[in-house]
Parts: sequence; structure tokens; C-alpha cells
Amino acid sequence: MIPKNPVMLLSYINTQLRDNYKNLDELKDGLDIGSQEFDEIVKKLEGIGYAYNKEQNKFI
Repeated sequence: MIPKNPVMLLSYINTQLRDNYKNLDELKDGLDIGSQEFDEIVKKLEGIGYAYNKEQNKFI
């Protein structure tokens, strides 16, 4: 289950990216997340000041 709390969500998403997925598209497909839910996740993380860094493959 994907965490609802933004800080826990950040940790979860970055851990998944580090350990299992090479980019956000792989993460989205691997976790079977729909486009709308995925957009909500990104917005939540942006809401606490984090943005995806493609080179580092994590939200910073």
C-alpha cells in the first residue's frame, strides 16, 4: 500500500526508485499506478518542496 502521508510517501517512492526502478515510468508501471493517481503522488511531493531529478532518479 502506498503511504498517504507526504513525508512517508517521499521515503517510499525514493526507496522504490533506488531499489527497483530505473525511472518514474518504470515505477508507475511496476506499481500498477494509474495516471491520475501518479499525478497526485507527484503533486503531493511537489507540495512539500520535492521534485524528481532524472539524473539521480529520486525526488530531491
